Amino acid sequence: MTSETIKSDRPLILVTNDDGLEAKGLRELIEVVRSFGRVVVVAPADAQSGMSHAITVKTPLRVKKMREETDMVFYKCNGTPVDCVKLAFHQLLERKPDLLVSGINHGSNSSTSVFYSGTLGATLEGCINEIPSIGFSLLSLDSDADFTAAKSIAGRIIKKVMENGLPRSVCLNVNIPKGTEEELKGIKICRQNRGSWREEFDKRVDPLGRHYFWLTGYYHNNEPEAGDTDEWALRHNFVSVVPLQTDLTAYTMMDEIRQWDL
Repeated sequence: MTSETIKSDRPLILVTNDDGLEAKGLRELIEVVRSFGRVVVVAPADAQSGMSHAITVKTPLRVKKMREETDMVFYKCNGTPVDCVKLAFHQLLERKPDLLVSGINHGSNSSTSVFYSGTLGATLEGCINEIPSIGFSLLSLDSDADFTAAKSIAGRIIKKVMENGLPRSVCLNVNIPKGTEEELKGIKICRQNRGSWREEFDKRVDPLGRHYFWLTGYYHNNEPEAGDTDEWALRHNFVSVVPLQTDLTAYTMMDEIRQWDL
């Protein structure tokens, strides 16, 4: 497939998600970014939640142009969110985009959910490639959720990122409580909450007598009273903005491990 020819001097914005091309959150995010530049949408053909940074290596990837409008083109891909970003960078665009946005996800991606989220997987892939990247999530699993407040918040944050840029290897994880904008208490810059998902498996038996499992579970907050975390902010009806970095090195441990005389 040939790369998309860029005919406009307007900023080029890549949009993707993990809920699929037909998700309402994606449509709402596209509406927000259209005023900022030329938009290329590359999204999974179907829902890819929980795919994290997965890439497709055992089956062929296919991309189909769905439609084209003034300053906007839509593609769907049979792969993961990260596949979508990689294909955009290497096949569909003739230059790197000026901004990558992912979402608006249906459901929270706070705390350690960043390690499982396809929304944030795509965001981090943009960050690895030194593109200013933002992942947006709304704390509602309703497929027809009201995104009015989320769109307003997304527009404000996108404007500031395009004005100020982001440091190399840093992206933003934005989570927005559901409700009206008037009900939101503001935007809080946070750190990632320390917690974990406690998995539970519902064991069942199929008609042939074979066991199968459904993954269930709950989130356990290790620091529920810490007022500087994303979980605290969201619980108190603030929008949480967490800067994420792709360098996972625990620098504070390096000197200690050197003393182990490995």
